[in-house]
Amino acid sequence: MITRQTTLWMELQKIGIIIFGAFIVAIGLNFFLDPANIFASGMTGIAQLVSNFSPVSTGVMLLLLNIPVAILGWMKVGRLFTFYSFLHVALTTFFLEVVPLQTLAEDLMLNAVFGGIITAVGVALPLRFGASAGGLDIIALVLARMSDRPLGVYFFGLNALIVIAAGFAFDWEQALFTLVSIYATSRIIDMVHTRHVKCTAFIVTKKADELREAIHSHVTRGITRMPAKGGYDEAEKEVLMIAITRYELYTLRQVTEASDPEAFTNIVPTSDIVGSFRKDD
Repeated sequence: MITRQTTLWMELQKIGIIIFGAFIVAIGLNFFLDPANIFASGMTGIAQLVSNFSPVSTGVMLLLLNIPVAILGWMKVGRLFTFYSFLHVALTTFFLEVVPLQTLAEDLMLNAVFGGIITAVGVALPLRFGASAGGLDIIALVLARMSDRPLGVYFFGLNALIVIAAGFAFDWEQALFTLVSIYATSRIIDMVHTRHVKCTAFIVTKKADELREAIHSHVTRGITRMPAKGGYDEAEKEVLMIAITRYELYTLRQVTEASDPEAFTNIVPTSDIVGSFRKDD
């Protein structure tokens, strides 16, 4: 049973991770990427590009660009997810204004690699706890739901526009180093979070009814129940199978651990899904 204290602790833990992640993103930008005119992936990279041609700083531009995206996410993706994502954006803006702009290395490759890795850590940690860095994540989620295409298609297309824009705005060497930075970011996010957009969880439990109710109250996904029997103790159990997105993985783990600490969960990558994916489809 998930108590109010458990829920409060989960939310405080999530907010703490979001604060830390935003600070790490600011370090990566102000110490490595911005001084070298190398651009990050997603909305942060767009904010960097636009701020180069306006008196508005990167942090403030990032916040302004994410306001309409937050409204879109609030209506189309989910209110709680959008709230935490926009909180990450707002804190990133704050830290970008507070952390001084410094040049630690003159080599463009070092700036691209280390900037990409550090910002990726700041983005990936909130992903593990059910939030995101906003911007591109929310736009890609909305586009994927509208067209039923993989999220990766939109991540690649939108980031490709950043690389091309960097080439025209500065020079193509900067664009190539931007591509290196985006590649480093994507690899680290895969390592810290998950290598696949969708996952399937198989939960072996003796408390199937209680766990099913708890999951449905926190995650909007369908569940398939299958009878099972323990191979060692021969106890009667059930296997709950649920397909989820990477953004829901943290919530599912927390709900499962709180409802049935003895449950065994196997999370496997899912390459494709055919049929209804949302519980309210």
